[in-house]
Amino acid sequence: MHAMPPMSRLAIGGLCLALTVGTASLARVRAQQTATRPASNAALDPAVNAKIDDYMQAQMRASAFSGTILVARNGTPLVSKGYGFANAEWQIANSPDTKFRLGSITKQFTSMLIMRLQEQGKLTVQDPICTHLSPCPDAWKPITIHHLLTHTSGIPSYTDSPDYLKAMMVPKTTEDMVAGFRGLPLEFEPGSRFKYDNSGYFLLGQIVEKTSGKTYEDALKRDILDPLGMKDTGYDHHATILPRRASGYGRNGATTINAPYLDMVQPYAAGALYSTVQDLLIWDQALYTDRLLPAAARTAMFTPFKDGYAYGWSIRPASPATFGRTLIEHGGGINGFSTMIVRVPDEHVTSIVLSNFQTAPANRIAHDLLAILFGDAYTLPVEHKIATVDPAIYDAYVGRYAIAPAFILTVTREGNRLMMQATGQQKIQVFPESDTQFFLSVVDAQITFVKDASGKVVALVLHQNGRDQRAQRVE
Repeated sequence: MHAMPPMSRLAIGGLCLALTVGTASLARVRAQQTATRPASNAALDPAVNAKIDDYMQAQMRASAFSGTILVARNGTPLVSKGYGFANAEWQIANSPDTKFRLGSITKQFTSMLIMRLQEQGKLTVQDPICTHLSPCPDAWKPITIHHLLTHTSGIPSYTDSPDYLKAMMVPKTTEDMVAGFRGLPLEFEPGSRFKYDNSGYFLLGQIVEKTSGKTYEDALKRDILDPLGMKDTGYDHHATILPRRASGYGRNGATTINAPYLDMVQPYAAGALYSTVQDLLIWDQALYTDRLLPAAARTAMFTPFKDGYAYGWSIRPASPATFGRTLIEHGGGINGFSTMIVRVPDEHVTSIVLSNFQTAPANRIAHDLLAILFGDAYTLPVEHKIATVDPAIYDAYVGRYAIAPAFILTVTREGNRLMMQATGQQKIQVFPESDTQFFLSVVDAQITFVKDASGKVVALVLHQNGRDQRAQRVE
């Protein structure tokens, strides 16, 4: 969908989802609150408020952050503020009521629609998808709705196609989209493993339409948005005149550019919604109540299956990396936008970051804001500057580096540029900060090349989302 991999495909290393959570932690999610439209900023320790603003100013310098943040406790915003421009050309500022495309945060709304249909007796998550889809190939017969919800169906993701970035501008129907991946072989046996899959959530949208008798957009409005009073949320259409909608931006090297066009049928139930931080707080608060689902159904929705992924949410159990608290979260990336919502159910705390700059590290920001609130450790972002180096040194780095057996980073030299390509993703340029340290401009990530005692390059270390992943050189 854009220079950065679409929806929730992070450029390198994937989503940090390989975690599980027990039912005891999930039971705490059942606490009841009334979901009303949040008030404006509540009192926050001035020192904490100053730290948050200092941090965000550093993010603007380091990552050209543009967007809106919200941190709330018990449904009341502690911080709700815009940074940068909703429209850079007219220099219109972002604010808490600016509307942003959500990307894969859409998936949690799709999973809610499915769960509501189950409560209405119109389907069960254990139904074979061929019960609700036609035509349905033989390869899909073992796949259940549960498999689609948990990214364990084995159906190839249409956004992984090498032609996707060329095709994303082409107007299509939902039937056209499904026809594009219906005949592909499964990548693994359904239920055997997790692989993030936009095709699965696209099919869930079709199942919503068939079983509800309404379009996905109308079902969303009737069953979720209208009952909760989420007036600033909906299915984004390019042609609609939408007040306070942010324009999306990307980067070409060090230059800010308008994000490439995307036909909005293509993300559909996997990533087509827009919202504001204020409306997402209403959504967050409703998930503590029975307004949309009874407690047992909500517990099922938040129970992970594989790699910490539940139904449209990643569940991370308490650990030092999560401030000792269980986190329920999901991010999104779509042309010109980067988003993240993190819920801390034990304390009714929420961190939401919506950015109209596709390289913005929304995931990191949302977690760092929580670290500041909880008095935990965090690091101010550093502005990366291109160093002058002899391009001849790039020859030593050319090769293939394995983060995992099926996930390879291929480094090549193109003239005076060093390029890197991850398995299934597009080639991107990396920029030198020193002879051995490089950074990416399309995502918040850095790489360090590792040499042995003889000076031979034997590995690289990928630094992304606060994690270091070593990739051994394989050739």
